[in-house]
Amino acid sequence: MDKTERYNRQVILPEIGAEGQKKLAAARVLVIGAGGLGCPVLQYLAAAGVGTLGIVDHDTIDISNLQRQVLYDTADQGKQKAVAAREKIQRLNPDIVIHTHAEKLTENNILGLFSGYDIIVDSTDNFATKYLINDAAVKTAKPVVYGAIQGFEGQISVFDSTRGPCYRCLYPQPPQEAVASCAENGVIGALAGIAGTVQAMEAIKLIVDHQLFQSLVGKLWMIDTRMMETRILNIARQKECPVCSKPPVEIALQNYSPVCSATMVTEIDCKDVTPDDAVIIDVRELPEWGEGHIDGAHHVPLTVLQKNINVFTQPGDGKICVLYCQKGGRSRKAAEQLLNAGFKNVYSLRGGFEAWKNTRSRG
Repeated sequence: MDKTERYNRQVILPEIGAEGQKKLAAARVLVIGAGGLGCPVLQYLAAAGVGTLGIVDHDTIDISNLQRQVLYDTADQGKQKAVAAREKIQRLNPDIVIHTHAEKLTENNILGLFSGYDIIVDSTDNFATKYLINDAAVKTAKPVVYGAIQGFEGQISVFDSTRGPCYRCLYPQPPQEAVASCAENGVIGALAGIAGTVQAMEAIKLIVDHQLFQSLVGKLWMIDTRMMETRILNIARQKECPVCSKPPVEIALQNYSPVCSATMVTEIDCKDVTPDDAVIIDVRELPEWGEGHIDGAHHVPLTVLQKNINVFTQPGDGKICVLYCQKGGRSRKAAEQLLNAGFKNVYSLRGGFEAWKNTRSRG
């Protein structure tokens, strides 16, 4: 197919033109997270002709993802997201180069991954990874197109420490308590499409760099889709920022725990839980329980526990109590509440019900 025909509808735009299309073809963009945000980001960057795309995601596709991760279909269940995403977008545009990095992003591999790309797109869904991405981006002087969604609300920004604030100028430190992910609190799928598309647009604007483009550097774009209200907040660069105020050589990279609570909650692996020595409690809501739960488990929703902690009874006979939710966020919060109330031998199931299902399916 003639490439001129493929990109004609954007090349005729004076802000893009032939020169802008050449910039897109030469660009190298790393998309971290191939989930709700990452799917539309990858689709639209590939369709626009971004020459090299990298995909970082170590997760596999679950049927619960399909409500918002519309790059995949039912037959993709169990596949690695990075691999499946590459197959889909390569069919969309066979002229571009796509690299897959089906690995977890850590302080040990992040600098190596960043070195091969010009722009980073943060399409992740947890604070720990967002702080790691930010710190590495400041250290390597890479711009980050940031996105976050939950429920019906979304946020987009561009953090570029060479000409504006970084993520830590807005949120200096990770939250000091458990924060639920989309899997825990829910998200409307169409919001992921809206926010991911805005991220793709911001990446394209950074690449083409036309004089009429104004990026979201130093700004936070927010949307509440319940009323379709949007607003933009200005973000100031902080002189005392714990990261971007330092010389790059002094920026230390570390993985942050998703939970930094005052009470230490111990997580227990699925393989170490048996009905013989543990009382298992599901803290999810009733509809989730009805869709599937661990055999022999008791049902005590977190929302009920928070209203009346007396609904919980300490297990006897030397048994421990293992709480679980979908992925581990709510069960940690419930365990922390019980431990603070003086209960003993209370644990959270690492990875939640999803990890339990995966363990049993492999066994």
